[in-house]
Amino acid sequence: MASLKELSKKKDLFAPGHRGCAGCSASIVVRQTLLACDTPVVCSICTGCLEVFSSIFPYTAWKVPLIHSLFENSAATISGIESAYRALKKRKRYTRDLKFIAWGGDGGTYDIGLQALSGAIERGHDFLYICYDNEAYMNTGIQRSSATPLGAHTTTSPAGSVIPGKQQNRKDLTNIVVAHNVPYAAQAIPSNWRDLTTKVSKALSIKGPTFINVLSPCVIGWGYEPSETIGISKLAVDTCFWPLYEVENGKYKLNYKPKEKIPIRKWMEKQARFRHLFKKENKKIIDEIQNETDRKWEKLLKLCEE
Repeated sequence: MASLKELSKKKDLFAPGHRGCAGCSASIVVRQTLLACDTPVVCSICTGCLEVFSSIFPYTAWKVPLIHSLFENSAATISGIESAYRALKKRKRYTRDLKFIAWGGDGGTYDIGLQALSGAIERGHDFLYICYDNEAYMNTGIQRSSATPLGAHTTTSPAGSVIPGKQQNRKDLTNIVVAHNVPYAAQAIPSNWRDLTTKVSKALSIKGPTFINVLSPCVIGWGYEPSETIGISKLAVDTCFWPLYEVENGKYKLNYKPKEKIPIRKWMEKQARFRHLFKKENKKIIDEIQNETDRKWEKLLKLCEE
């Protein structure tokens, strides 16, 4: 398990002074992830919020090698990098040990990058893929993605007299990845740094494709005060909207179980994207979201044999 004392002694590999919004959780996720790396890493990143605010030429916040690819190509790019590395080591033209991390938002992972991710996993490349899931295409104007929750207001699922926000439940990407028989997959959140850094260390120690899905609250897209990022994250876990668990060689393990399960409305009421759901005529949607959250939580408990 990660130690705060040990992590605090490490050199930061993600520099401050980038263009991220105040309260941006994606930058927190990257900083925590890179602090957990004990072996030199090479990263690939597709177009998205994280890439745009951290690596606009001629500046970069990354103190590790980083290759920027198209929106859908992060997993394909890391596949090529990892393959080239293995070829060089086989020919004894390179001797250092390296690890590889691919980054993508929910748009570049749940949606248009899913094919590349699935292919890279199926081929068995040795890399960790981290999805920073802010639940919409935030960089291009807050359009809905398949990670956007039911009822959420976005610019392409606008809440109004015609529809009350997004009309579909979000995709369960973590279990889609698990279905590929990966050796390791997990869910994490920036508010629990020990859980996240421990999972990163474990994922990088395992041979083959590994995956961590990190819920990354977005100040602009979700509509809350920048100072509330960590609090919003904690509520996502305590309402069981975003359970913290891991799946190692097909075996599910729950990493955190709330002492008291908080109603989902307590998390939703802090976000402007759900404000319209608290009108009397939309109460049934909150009930539907609560029922779906409960159903998935109970299913996970059974999988974890809790």
